[in-house]
Amino acid sequence: MSTPLPFFVYGTLRPGARNHAALLSGRTEEEAPAVLTGAVLYEGPGFPYLVESGSEEDTVHGELLTPRTELYEAVARDLDRLEGYVPGGSANHYDRVRREVRRADGGRAAAWVYVAAGRLALSLAERGRRIEGGDWSTRAG
Repeated sequence: MSTPLPFFVYGTLRPGARNHAALLSGRTEEEAPAVLTGAVLYEGPGFPYLVESGSEEDTVHGELLTPRTELYEAVARDLDRLEGYVPGGSANHYDRVRREVRRADGGRAAAWVYVAAGRLALSLAERGRRIEGGDWSTRAG
């Protein structure tokens, strides 16, 4: 595992969502609201995809989750497995990248973020259904 950073989550890993309960409940030290700029969310089959846009006007709302120190490696492996991420893999569903997010208190933090990989990201940007407002938890439908 690379540098131990918190994870910025924006879909089914957020507190109260199904994958948070299955993979993160009781395994975090801190959970705090955060925003990632320069990215948009797209609808997936029951989960969102984050695609980087590069525009500071685009924002994605989520949570900054810090795994408990003694569980960090196990949590990171579980999240990578869920997201279909293999370091250096050419068939990744998502890639895990280091990005800066803005905390609710105005501070900034480096975090791991799962973004749609390669061709999938291009396809979503061209033909995907965008989640307006960048908040999976408040989407319609």
